[in-house]
Formats: sequence, C-alpha cells, structure tokens
Amino acid sequence: MKIKVKNLGALKQAEFTLGDLTIICGYNNTGKTYATYALFGFLYTWRTLFPITISGNKIEQLLADGVIRLDIQEYVQQSQQIVAKGCQAYTQQLPKIFASQAERFKETEFKVILDTQNIRFKDRFDRTMRSANAELFSMTKSEDSTELVVTLLVEKEKVKIPVEIIERIIADALKEIIFDQVFPRPFIASAERTGAAIFRKELNFARNRLLEEMGQADKNIDPMELLFKDYDDYALPIKTNVDFTRQLETIVKKSSFIVENHPDVLDDFAKIIGGEYTVTRNDELYYVPKGKRVKLSMDESSSAVRSLLDIGFYLRHEAQLGDLLMVDEPELNLHPENQRRVARLFARLVNLGIKVFITTHSDYIIKELNTLIMLNHDKPHLQRIAEKEGYQPAELISAEKIKVYIAEKAPIILDGKKRKQEFPTLTSADINPELGIEARSFDTTIETMNRIQEAIVWGED
Repeated sequence: MKIKVKNLGALKQAEFTLGDLTIICGYNNTGKTYATYALFGFLYTWRTLFPITISGNKIEQLLADGVIRLDIQEYVQQSQQIVAKGCQAYTQQLPKIFASQAERFKETEFKVILDTQNIRFKDRFDRTMRSANAELFSMTKSEDSTELVVTLLVEKEKVKIPVEIIERIIADALKEIIFDQVFPRPFIASAERTGAAIFRKELNFARNRLLEEMGQADKNIDPMELLFKDYDDYALPIKTNVDFTRQLETIVKKSSFIVENHPDVLDDFAKIIGGEYTVTRNDELYYVPKGKRVKLSMDESSSAVRSLLDIGFYLRHEAQLGDLLMVDEPELNLHPENQRRVARLFARLVNLGIKVFITTHSDYIIKELNTLIMLNHDKPHLQRIAEKEGYQPAELISAEKIKVYIAEKAPIILDGKKRKQEFPTLTSADINPELGIEARSFDTTIETMNRIQEAIVWGED
C-alpha cells in the first residue's frame, strides 16, 4: 500500500509505502506527525467513507426470493475507484481529523494506491443480522467461493429495517471481505500519551459530568455534540489515546493472542518498565515495580512508565495479528538502553505478524535495528556474536521488511516536472542487508559533534 500526499502540513509533496516496519525520522517540524496522523485517520475511518452501492433490484430480489448471490469479484474490479472516491471523501474530513481549520487543508491531497491485481479477500465470512425479536438475514461466504450469499431468515413482511439500512449492512460486509486484509487495524500511541496517563481520573470525572449534563439538558440539544464538546480541540489520534486510557477497566477483561501464545514478549516488556501495570476492581491504575511490595499511582511513577502505558495494555489485551501499531516517538523519556530494548520489541512484533509504524529522533533505536538487520544472516561468527550479546533469533529482522523515510527538504517532481528548488518531502533511505539503515539526519549531527570534540582534544598547537 502506497500513500501519496500533497500540501499536508509541512510536506509539500511526499509518498511512502507501508512496510512491515515503517520508520519516519528527521528534524522537528518537517511533517512526520502530519504523515502519521493522516495515515492513522484514514485507517481508522475508511469503512465509513468507501462507497459500495448495492443495486435496488438486488434488495427487491432478496425480499421476493429470500436469497441473493453477489459476485465479490465484481466489486474487487471496482476497488481502485472505490478507494479513490474514499480518499477524496477522507481529504474533506482532514480538518476534523487534525482538529484544525479547514483553510489549512484546502489544497491538500491524500491518496492511497493499491495493487488491485493482488487483493486477497477473506476466506470465510459469516454474519447474522438480528432485531430485538428475531434473526432477519444472514450473510455468508465459504472458503472456496467468490460469492456473498445473503439469505432472508423471516417472512419479508416482518422485515422492518429500511431498505437503505439493508443496503448499507451488505455493503459493509463487502468492504470487510475485500479490504480488511489490505488495511490493517490501527492502534496509535501519540506523543501526548504521557499526559493522558496522568490525568486519567480527571478525564473520567469530566466525562461523567458531561453525562449528567446530558440527562438534564434540553431535548433540543444534540447529546453527541454535548458529549464531544470538550474533545473538539484534539486531533483524532489524541482522542483515541484518551479514550483508550479511560477504558482500561474494560480493556483488562480481554486477552490478546500474545498472552496466549507469546508470553515471553510480555516478559521482555516487563523488563523494559521494570515491573507491571495493574487495574484494581475500583478502577485504580497502578504500577508495581518488580520485587517490591508497593503500588505506585501514575503520578508517583516515572515518566518512562507512563509513556509505555498504552503499549503495555495494547500488547496484553488488544493486539491482533495483522494490526498496525503506530508509535509517535517511542523513545520518549526512555534511557538509551531501554530505547534499544524497544527496538528489539518492535522487531519481535513484526516477526509475529503485527506491523509497526514509528516516528523517531532516536539514533539508538535506528542503530539497534541496524544490529538486528546485520545479525540476521546465517554466518557462524554472527551467530556467536548474537549468542554472546543475548540476541534471540525471534528479534532478528530482514532488511526487506523495513521501510525508512527521512523528512527533509529535497527536489521533488511537481506537476510532472522535477523542480530544482527543494521542498519538504519524505525521502526513502537506503537499507543495506549487511550494514543496515542509512539515517543521514542522525549521522550528520553525530559527525558534527565528533568533529567539534576532536578539535577540542587535538586542536591545540
């Protein structure tokens, strides 16, 4: 999947391809967060924006005959047009995604380019729509079939759902079958996550107060407008972070596939934070340091513990195969050694089947990933080094799984012509299987510091 943007924040024009591990690095105010938030917003909302039309004749046939068969390939052939129209609709929603003025996005373009020849839709699909009193109709697709079979389960006189609702439900099923394998389910840990951890109680109190206001409000007031009025100033990724942190007492009731099949990943995460998180029956969130009989509130815990809270609960309770874990500056508040450990954690998740997308200023994360790339070869001396330094085979990663982009000024092709003038864009970084990632935005700074220090030490006549 390739994403193309124009006039998005600082980015004049840019494109990037989503890899198993995608990294955007570069100086401040160069568009990294804009690219991240725009991608998250699209993956979070595409189902509501993609136009799939079900013929009215088909609905009439369903009500008359009790069954219809829809050729899924027919809709696959329309997929590029469906995506293009969805992107146009999404571009119009960007002011809401970023909680910003529409004026800032009036020239913005956001496009997703798919390889439509290789779309692999879901093998199986089975869903039944119910009313309060009965099952209304079922939608099924068997493993070897390219048809979605919709079957009426009651007499048509008992179907009280409006036709347009039936059309939308069937269209949503087709979207899921065709595009769920293409667009990963996103989870984001924004750079504001530390604050959300601290003020979790206050956020719950504010929401409860709003609910009380809703109960007392005039009936002519839109309750949803009242409910979200305090959120209007926050971008969608921040809102989802806040909501995730607020709902921890519900989230802890679930277990991810990592808990069931890869508990060693959680052990590695516990080593990074030096303990574990816990939520009590009274909805109290604590951090419990390993080996100590003490529970610390988020106020009492370190900033590193707070910055990794979302990721910790995601790994234990939410993670699903095929997800996209997005982390804005994973190095926040972390010691260099823990930055290395986080890089190894990300590589493990990628190898398990979770895609990872990060923005970073951390030379330590990049260099640790380089080590994982360089050790990922079947050579005796590399195996000896990996064993000596404590690297596990599950942490090593292939260069082919990684895409790295540097947010910087560079010549771009604009309106079909290559411009000599440099504009803010995303430049693909070289990744060598033997040497790792060329992250020149870090290397230049490090080389400058080394040059100055060498001059200080050796520059005396």
